[in-house]
This record gives sequence, structure tokens and C-alpha cells, in this order.
Amino acid sequence: MNAAKRLEIFRRFHEDNPEPRTELAYTTPFELLIAVILSAQSTDVGVNKATARLYPIANTPQAILDLGVEGLSHYIKTIGLYNSKAKNVIETCRRLVELHGGQVPESREALEALPGVGRKTANVVLNTAFRQLTMAVDTHIFRVSNRTRIAPGKNVVEVERGLLKHVPKAYLLDAHHWLILHGRYVCQARKPRCGSCRIEDLCEYTAKTSDD
Repeated sequence: MNAAKRLEIFRRFHEDNPEPRTELAYTTPFELLIAVILSAQSTDVGVNKATARLYPIANTPQAILDLGVEGLSHYIKTIGLYNSKAKNVIETCRRLVELHGGQVPESREALEALPGVGRKTANVVLNTAFRQLTMAVDTHIFRVSNRTRIAPGKNVVEVERGLLKHVPKAYLLDAHHWLILHGRYVCQARKPRCGSCRIEDLCEYTAKTSDD
């Protein structure tokens, strides 16, 4: 895909949704961090229901730490893998309190040192909470990047690097949100909604070829 096509794709995304936002509910970087940890193999809707119960009771590292694993599990038990997630969140809160003064760090290295935080989660927090030019690649973004040929790659790191290189700089800050929303609602896994796609004329995927 050439630069002119990429520029027009993101121009249209911006035109349709000038201020894209994550669908996870949060008000602070810490709330976002916990929500993203909980969202692994879970839906944003499910996570939002759980955090709507949790955050009015505890929405700081110390407050959640005070709940303990059992107490936290009570609030997030509707989420898949809640037992392991509760353990990771409690340990993450412990490290935030002991090592970072209860604040969410603004570096990838420090974020990835927290339990339950991998590259994607760190990138989401850096980009969404701290407005850094990073690119979190989830299954939706991986699929869209390969299917459209915006930034094809064999793994998430290749796709991440491709997007950081090829997304026009003016649109890079919000590209993560546009791509994930496009993958979630239009360029869906089993049957992409090509007929109602805003960028169909620019996309290099066709139903006549096998999917990535």
C-alpha cells in the first residue's frame, strides 16, 4: 500500500471520528491500567460492568491492595480468568505503592515490569492515558493491518513497527483507536462488512483472496 492511500484512509477515519476514545470506562491512568489488565480475553462491556462495581469502592492502588485477592475477586468474578487477574492486579498495586509512590509509571520498561502487563497493555496505557506515540496491537488491529495491507506483518511486533513507520504522523496519536473500532465493528474477523466500509475503495483486501 502506498503512502497516498494510507493518508486518505486515516483522513477519513479522522473525518468520521475526530476524537476517538477507548470503550473502556476510566477516569485516571490507574483505572485505565486496571481495566486493560482485566480486559485480556474479555469484552470491554464485561470489564466496564465489573469496574462500575469496583471503582466506587476502590480505585487507587492502596484501596485495591487493601481489598486483597479474595475481596477483589468478589467484584470481578464475572470476568474470565478472574482468579489469576485478581492476583496480578493485587501484586501490581503492591508494586505501584512500594516502587512508584502509588502512581502509574510513564515508561514502557516500568509498566512491563508490573504483573499482568505485557507490551500491548503498556502501549495502551502510554498512548491512551499519557498520549504517547505508541501503537498497541490487539487481534483487531493485527487483522485490519494485514487484511487492508496498511501494515502487514507476521506477528504483533512486526505490525506495531509497520504502523509506527507508515501511519501519517498527523494521525498516529489516535490511530490505535480508529483501527480497533474499525476491526470491532466493520472489518470483522469472520465476515468483513465490506459493503458498508468507509475505506473499501482504498483497501487492498478482496473476498476473492484468502484472508491473512
